[in-house]
Amino acid sequence: MSLIALIIVILYLALIGSLILGFDKVNEFTLKDVTLENRFSILIPFRNEAENLPALLQSISTLNYPKTHFEIIFIDDDSEDNSVTLINAFQKKSKLNISLIKNIRSSNSPKKDAITLAISQAKHPWIITTDADCVLPIYWLDSYDCFIQERQPDFIVTPVTLSHCNTFFKRFQLLEILSLQGATIGGFGISKPFLSNGANLGFKTDFFNTVNGYQGNNTIASGDDIFLLEKAINHPQTQVEYLKCDKAVVTTIPENSIKSLFAQRVRWAAKTSNYRNIFGKLSGLVIFTMNAALLCYLLFAISGVVSYKVLIYVFIIKFCIDFLLIFKSARFFNQEHTLFSYIFGCFLYPFFSVFVAFTSVFKGYKWKGRAYRK
Repeated sequence: MSLIALIIVILYLALIGSLILGFDKVNEFTLKDVTLENRFSILIPFRNEAENLPALLQSISTLNYPKTHFEIIFIDDDSEDNSVTLINAFQKKSKLNISLIKNIRSSNSPKKDAITLAISQAKHPWIITTDADCVLPIYWLDSYDCFIQERQPDFIVTPVTLSHCNTFFKRFQLLEILSLQGATIGGFGISKPFLSNGANLGFKTDFFNTVNGYQGNNTIASGDDIFLLEKAINHPQTQVEYLKCDKAVVTTIPENSIKSLFAQRVRWAAKTSNYRNIFGKLSGLVIFTMNAALLCYLLFAISGVVSYKVLIYVFIIKFCIDFLLIFKSARFFNQEHTLFSYIFGCFLYPFFSVFVAFTSVFKGYKWKGRAYRK
């Protein structure tokens, strides 16, 4: 038992340690005083987001970028609330180039259908995707433009975090997002990118058309971000970069209930079996094994099969190495205040993550009021 624990710990330390080192290898990007050149088509699929749209629309109205250099395409995925009414009202009073189109379902993934449809109507060479429950920073497009001019990428992964985390339940979610963002940045730092987020993702229209968009994974409801990243990594002419810039951080909101959080995480986990990125698959396996091992050793210790010392040592090692990655991420996002919830959160997380993983294997999930099977 001790030997197995040692092997798991070594693998976990090697993985998280490499991501921590990789995090620092990705230099922070600062905006420069350059002539704004690039033109963007911002795509925002939505379904029943009337509660969240006002904050998004307000942030759109304050974007510090020439109005002639970007367009916004909202894609309505059969909303049943007054989302469309809100967007129409905003469209009438705004001087921005805004269009609203109706999604056309052609696959098992409504969001991928929406993005594909919008790209077919987009006017500009760069696509940026975000979500209707997000808030965009004022220099969001400036950050993209400056980065593109300097680095000449074809595909850009950009930071996302949570806001309004004023309870332990919401800070628990934020800690998980910070760990995912830390792993995302760390993966780029060691030249093994394996995570991205569709709430803040940029790519060339030509790239999307060259790789045939989501063809090959549109039977999977989610994963518009990860699967497109995999295609970008595997395409020899595509330069993939991470925009580590505090002026480019998009914020979204945490889930309000345990039920909705669990459903969201099951949806995220359900697509992992379809990953083609070997490093991503191995990383997921190592992380799951470590969390599952903690639960197993807890049961073994209670039943007297192993000493409590083994459990305590494994937990302390995991506690410390995870904290280093989350701390770096929290410092970048200026969210160190959430770290005081880490002590209690790290006790809960193995139970939560293992339960989510097992549920995603055997059950389907609901998303935006629709049921999806595994």
